[in-house]
Amino acid sequence: MPNLASEIMPILETNGFDALPLGEGQIAPHYGGYSILNVPISVCRLLGVPAPAPHPPLGDEIMAHIAPADRVILLVVDGMRWDLLLTALEKGLLPEWQRLAEEGILAPITSVSPSTTSAALSTFWTGRSPTEHGVMGYEMWMRRYGIMANTIFQQPSSYRNAGGSLTLAGFKPQEFLPFRTLGTHLTEHGVKAFALQHCTIAHSSFSQTLLQSAEIKGFSTHVELWFNLRELLRSEKGKLFAGIYWSRVDEFEHKYSPQDERVLAELHSFGWNMEEYFLKRLTPEERRRTAILITADHGQIHTPDNPNFYLRNHPELLETMHLLPGGEHRLMYLYPRPGYEQKMLDYFEEHWPGLFSIVPSEQVLRSGLFGPGEQHPDLRHRVGDFVAIAQRDAYIWWPEKRNHLLGRHGGLAREEMLVPLLAANLG
Repeated sequence: MPNLASEIMPILETNGFDALPLGEGQIAPHYGGYSILNVPISVCRLLGVPAPAPHPPLGDEIMAHIAPADRVILLVVDGMRWDLLLTALEKGLLPEWQRLAEEGILAPITSVSPSTTSAALSTFWTGRSPTEHGVMGYEMWMRRYGIMANTIFQQPSSYRNAGGSLTLAGFKPQEFLPFRTLGTHLTEHGVKAFALQHCTIAHSSFSQTLLQSAEIKGFSTHVELWFNLRELLRSEKGKLFAGIYWSRVDEFEHKYSPQDERVLAELHSFGWNMEEYFLKRLTPEERRRTAILITADHGQIHTPDNPNFYLRNHPELLETMHLLPGGEHRLMYLYPRPGYEQKMLDYFEEHWPGLFSIVPSEQVLRSGLFGPGEQHPDLRHRVGDFVAIAQRDAYIWWPEKRNHLLGRHGGLAREEMLVPLLAANLG
């Protein structure tokens, strides 16, 4: 197993943006060949299909180890950070993952910014950067509808248990993205596209946005997932792409913290079933010209509960805001009231010195933090007037409910930004 960390990590650690200085321990997304933006471009190259967007594939150091294939499996393990997988492999704690890695390569790459699921999955399923597709975080100002919306559930942020309710205001999930999805692109070039999703989200409003032209296969457990994938490879004879998403690691990190033993236990259980019910049972013919790429949408960082970061405990700061923040708790879009900009900035500096970098949004957009390409027409409105980038374990909690998260993502910390890429040709 070539571990390419020694070659690639110096590239990632020295990457940055002149217009946006990084804080200590922060990593900038590397859109030039070492980020998840480059993964869907690489999938198309492996399948012999034109790129869906004018972005490069993964770097030559990576692509040299992956042969073209007729069947490509892309597995996204939500929240699987680079350090978690690497350390577990080095300690021999994930032998089933290790055996797969020995068939291919392991490399660190970066997430996109914001390092969050809605933005990352939109990138995986379009080959476009957040700058282009415009999905800018868990919550986002939707100017057309005059609301702050939850991008995963596609509902007003203030609503609960009302997934997809934006459709009541005329929102059409299939028309939300300004580009064709990867499923449509592949289908038009003779590759059948499949999406394997947990049954609770398989036909959600967000899935309708991303998975157009892909045949959706729902599953309830990862045992069922691996059986279903093996049957898919057995029944389909032409070129195919199978995009898989698994969320449990992320859920455990949020709930128990990224260091909790349940996180590693879930990875072990998931990998054991992958090996036992999928990899071991593939015939030589099913393995032939089949490639698997395993990565993540983002990592997570431990964020202990701290009432000092609750926005409701800072009424003077709330008075300076025209809207509640959008984006992520660790990368926020701020909307100050006209004439209150300096008061807002002064409050951050006085109460959280050194814990937030508050940067004018125009400067952030110019820096390239959100990726290359032509800006989405609503991007400027979606990122507010200022972007607040959290340092260390800081965050701002603004929902009117209990803070239940001990792990977070969205920002630029190493733990959030670095994700693994494990890639192998199976035969």
